[in-house]
Amino acid sequence: MDYPPYQQQYTAYQPPEPEPAPVPRSHDPVAVAIGNASLLSVGYFMLGRIRLAIVTLVITVGLIALLVTAVPSVAFEILILLWWLVVIAHGWFLAGGRARGVVRWPQRAIALVVTVLVLLAFGLLRFDDANIGQTVAQARQTGNCGQAMTALEGVWLGNRIADAPLTADGDLTVQACQRLDAARTKLNTGLTGNANALKAGFDGLGAVLADLPGHEKMVDVALNGFLAGLPGKDPCNAAAVTDWLRQRKPTHNILDQSAAVIPKVAPDALVGCGDYLMTVNQWDTARKRYQQLLDQFPGHALTAKAQDGVTKATQAIELANVRRLLTDTTNGQPTYCSQPAQYSAAPPYGPGLNPSLIYGTDDYAQVLPPGWRTDDPAKAVLVICAGTTDYGDAVQTCPYTAETGIFSNVPTDVTFHKIAIPVKVYELRTGKLIIDRSLQISGASCPDTIHWNSALNDSPPPKDMYVSSTQPDAVNAFATVMNP
Repeated sequence: MDYPPYQQQYTAYQPPEPEPAPVPRSHDPVAVAIGNASLLSVGYFMLGRIRLAIVTLVITVGLIALLVTAVPSVAFEILILLWWLVVIAHGWFLAGGRARGVVRWPQRAIALVVTVLVLLAFGLLRFDDANIGQTVAQARQTGNCGQAMTALEGVWLGNRIADAPLTADGDLTVQACQRLDAARTKLNTGLTGNANALKAGFDGLGAVLADLPGHEKMVDVALNGFLAGLPGKDPCNAAAVTDWLRQRKPTHNILDQSAAVIPKVAPDALVGCGDYLMTVNQWDTARKRYQQLLDQFPGHALTAKAQDGVTKATQAIELANVRRLLTDTTNGQPTYCSQPAQYSAAPPYGPGLNPSLIYGTDDYAQVLPPGWRTDDPAKAVLVICAGTTDYGDAVQTCPYTAETGIFSNVPTDVTFHKIAIPVKVYELRTGKLIIDRSLQISGASCPDTIHWNSALNDSPPPKDMYVSSTQPDAVNAFATVMNP
């Protein structure tokens, strides 16, 4: 079987055409640098370096966060400035720098708009911070916390980013004013004489001086505001405050100037407090206040008034003690009779009528003329303590016979005696015993008829009897003591 001859067709070999090389993307280094100057990594985004843009943006945000919250210092601001320069330079070189002098106006325009807006906002905020800082500085110099707090109320995150050190300094002023406000509240309470509140208030002022330098004038204003509240309406409160200030230990700072108010306020407060205490019968405390002025401010214009106050308070204390001793009883007699005490305001004992407090002999004291006897210790000169009535001197002896009974014809001698009343007489002014004897009341003796009571029938009359006295007789007896 015959086969046709094999035929194969060949064509000339033509190599494939090479693919065109990719045209390199061109970026404007200036646009990239300007974009990175916004600190928003705009230049990196222009380069298409998305990952790098995100990383640098995160770093920028972290640095700003640290600046605002943890390290609000100029040094850290310089660190962020260096970072700003680094990302600008890095974007410049990454885009080709001088070797690729490509100009892309759209890129530059976008970068410039973003950066200018950022820098303009930064500048305006920085300017606002400067104004706030100046206002706060003036407030510190004048001690005006209200002015400072008003200025600092407008501070927000943008201000803190723009000038963290300045706003952090403002935060210290806010803290100082808040602490001073708390101290003022304590000091206002302290004006009532509350020692604990005074201590807390001064401790608060001292803490601001120690912890927050630069706020001395604000502390000074707060202190002067407290001192201006003295003496206030209550002199006893003012006296308590000046007592506390006197006892306060020096701290060698402006708080020590509080001592200067003591001589200006204390004298009037001490006397005024003493006067008030006298009106509410707190005589012992009143005397201490008067005496305090005499001890602490010798030679003061109020010395005479304080001395008079001491005298009156002392006399009031004495009178109260006398009243108590006259009210209390011991063995049926006022305690005064065994424990005499003075009332130095009482008139001295002497010639003339001496009104007296008389105890133990009401029957005879009642017949005394008006004005001889008093029930008010404040009006008395003498305190007369009378004992049990006894027979005094014999006056006359006369015989008597009973009219009936077995003794009807038996004469009995009866001796008539003066009425003897033992008395102890105390001068109220000194509390001293000035008379200790018996007063003898005279009277008529040997009457025609006598009467007596006897437990036994037909008993003879007693051998001793009292004279029959009249009112003049009693008055004459008491006159030897009360109206010598």
